[in-house]
Amino acid sequence: MTPPRRSTLQSLLATLALVAGTARTGRGEAAVSYKYEDYQESGGRIGVQTQGALLEGTIGTATTVRVGGVIDAIAGATPNGQRAPAGSDQVVLTSLTERRKAWNAEMARQFPRLNAALGVAHSREGDYVSTAFSLNTLTDFNQKNTTLLAGAAVTTDDIKAFYQFPSPVLGKRTLDVIVGATQVLDPRTSVSFNVTFSRAHGYLNDQYKLVQKATEIVPGIFLPLTFPENRPDRREKWITLATVNRAFPDVRAALEGSYRFFHDNFGIASHTLSLTWLQRVGSRVTLEPLVRWYRQDAARFYYYNLDQTPIVPVFGAPRPQGPFYSSDYRLSALDSLTLGLKVSWRVSDRLEINAAWKDYDLQGRDGATPASAYSQAVITSAGLKFSW
Repeated sequence: MTPPRRSTLQSLLATLALVAGTARTGRGEAAVSYKYEDYQESGGRIGVQTQGALLEGTIGTATTVRVGGVIDAIAGATPNGQRAPAGSDQVVLTSLTERRKAWNAEMARQFPRLNAALGVAHSREGDYVSTAFSLNTLTDFNQKNTTLLAGAAVTTDDIKAFYQFPSPVLGKRTLDVIVGATQVLDPRTSVSFNVTFSRAHGYLNDQYKLVQKATEIVPGIFLPLTFPENRPDRREKWITLATVNRAFPDVRAALEGSYRFFHDNFGIASHTLSLTWLQRVGSRVTLEPLVRWYRQDAARFYYYNLDQTPIVPVFGAPRPQGPFYSSDYRLSALDSLTLGLKVSWRVSDRLEINAAWKDYDLQGRDGATPASAYSQAVITSAGLKFSW
């Protein structure tokens, strides 16, 4: 995609300056953060360079404002859903180049026993525009040992689909609702439990993913033709997240463990286990080693090889009545393991610097999709935060 002539970062910095001035006027505190992240898959696959900035400021004693922006540069190759050629185990890759620009803003107000936050976010790519609005509330009681969370968000997406010419712009609408609670068990331990429900409807396909099937052109002659995938036009997701935090003052450390369960009407169920250890080293350095394991079942309509099914794919617009089919490896049965380490250094009372490294390994487990469809990636990041 051709980058816009006007830099989004310039617009972002102008907005940050405006909010910073507002924060000072209110005699509050403010902080600005910057983060650079590099995501690189092995074998010449997808690479993403991300730059993000966030400004936080307080107005008076009860209002907090946050404004942030992100620029992504995406380039590389990714599986498009076609099978590996005969005699090869390398699935077909498609090159892509994209640039994403996003911003978000939030204003939170603290009332006697309630914190309410209104948010808005906008993301734009050459073929995808997304806008979201959110409201989140936190209510504490039991001498602030118990906190209840309730929130909702509405997202509107416009997607340019490439299954016909001229390319139509199709819509997707999503509603997310979250409820949860955090409970302090003792001075060293807290637990939390959240439930999220999401409902999306509209164009839910990935416009770049294909399926392939040997199709009879004339009697006795078959060709491996490709067709756009066809997913249902409605998706409902349930997510539960349980987290435990435990401090160990004797060794100046803390442990955070979490379990996440995901289920949707596509037939996907997943489990995520995550452990993070926070270790203070000296008076200004914190180390955060991380391990995360993820397992996912396949969607009901995932097929690596459509030839082995009675499904007859067709060209054209999505068909909500079915049949449904996709060869997107992200919908297959798979496992992933992430190992990471983050280092934070508080240089002074106003400046903090951090750097992180993660190794991400994805593997299929259906016995049919070739290993070449799955990715291994290294993620590195560096950031800073300045407060005044």
